[in-house]
Amino acid sequence: MKAQADFHESTADARNASIPLAHLSVELGHFYAPDLRQNEDFFIDHFRQIGIWYSAARTALETSGLKVTPRISTCVLIDDYFGKLDPPKALVDKLIDAARKADLEIDYLVRESGCAHTVPVDADQAETSESGPPGLSLAELVEARLVEDPPPETTGARPPVRQTGWLCNGQRSPATETHEAMKRPTQWRPPAENAAVNHSIFADIELWSDDPKKGRVWSCAMLAAVWQLLRLGVLRDNGRWVAKPQPPPAELPDSWRALPMVLQLNKRAAPFNAYRAMTICAPLFLPIEGAVRTILQQVAVDPAVLAEVDARADGERIKLPPEVVDRIQYLFVDTGPVRGAGPG
Repeated sequence: MKAQADFHESTADARNASIPLAHLSVELGHFYAPDLRQNEDFFIDHFRQIGIWYSAARTALETSGLKVTPRISTCVLIDDYFGKLDPPKALVDKLIDAARKADLEIDYLVRESGCAHTVPVDADQAETSESGPPGLSLAELVEARLVEDPPPETTGARPPVRQTGWLCNGQRSPATETHEAMKRPTQWRPPAENAAVNHSIFADIELWSDDPKKGRVWSCAMLAAVWQLLRLGVLRDNGRWVAKPQPPPAELPDSWRALPMVLQLNKRAAPFNAYRAMTICAPLFLPIEGAVRTILQQVAVDPAVLAEVDARADGERIKLPPEVVDRIQYLFVDTGPVRGAGPG
């Protein structure tokens, strides 16, 4: 009797890392180059405004019926991707001191360029050169998991997002011009949202562009989508933990790229990754975060990773929303005299 061959995917044997999880990750600021050029008073005022809402978020979690002391971590995101910054040694201590003077503690500082550029395959290593070692691009990891939402009754003839760099949540308006003789132009139709309630709110989002000199440039919306998935602990590389927090070096370097992507500033901090993420930001970030939610609704998170996170939440008697995008909370509030240019 002929033996039957046994085929299986090599990735089927990959094990998902069990990473530490806080109950809530609170983002205290997303700072761009114009912001980071401000003096300490600017940041003290910013953190004092944020502190009001951070206290409210902490109180809400403490009174939510948890059977344990809430694990809450804080973070700030630094835009070292779109803008040129002063070196870390000139900025990191300024942020830490300003937060403490506003009675806040920054647990983690994260480089936005780490969402775009490669990070080490071995997450226990920090980037040690300007170019960084060969490794993994988190934006490419998310791009590979995009599952487009085709409009009903369409053929799927539209070029795929990985070819165009554009992602939408419905049916675009057809082009009205024609290049064929004696042929009438296509009649205009309005765009339509796939899951519209009464009326459409159509979104068409640029994920990346190609620059002749820089190559691929990821959009702010795409990098923010990576950032949210990272905070929620559901972004993995074949089950492996990516961007593991690292302690700061004994002496801060001149280059941001010489720092780990996620820098743990507080030794006693709750875990960086969390069951839920809260972003407290100014209303000017609304368009970006709306785009982020559209992107995340079309990201196929590894079901094994989701199952592992959900099982751990159940063990703590925490019920998480089934959709990852619904695990993100927002507070759009006046955060003080924002002088920066806003999202890239």
